[in-house]
Amino acid sequence: QVQLVESGGGLVQAGDSLRLSCTASGRTVSSYAMGWFRQAPGKERVIVSAISWSGGRTYYVDSVRGRFTISRDNAKNTVYLHMNSLKPEDTAVYYCAANTIVGYSRNYYTRVVDYDSWGQGTQVTVSS
Repeated sequence: QVQLVESGGGLVQAGDSLRLSCTASGRTVSSYAMGWFRQAPGKERVIVSAISWSGGRTYYVDSVRGRFTISRDNAKNTVYLHMNSLKPEDTAVYYCAANTIVGYSRNYYTRVVDYDSWGQGTQVTVSS
């Protein structure tokens, strides 16, 4: 069983930047696709970005494309989400997720049901 721990959230002003980190323990996630989701109060959890096991393929939801960058360091068992030009509508709890079902897949995954391991979430609040 893999444990995922997110960090790097906080309270920032519009236009600021943050870097979220997700570090895995218990087993390596270097061969698995990873994703970042977010959930705002009263709303469903939605995909923000995803990355294939090698980092060669990435996905961004339209609302963050050009502002957010996902990356991974497989040697450190860590995935990052670099968030620039933050907006108030980016306010949410951000969750890291791993698909440990299919190893070495060329794909990334964008649905909640595609992931079997989740972190506890980190709050990102962007004030206007």
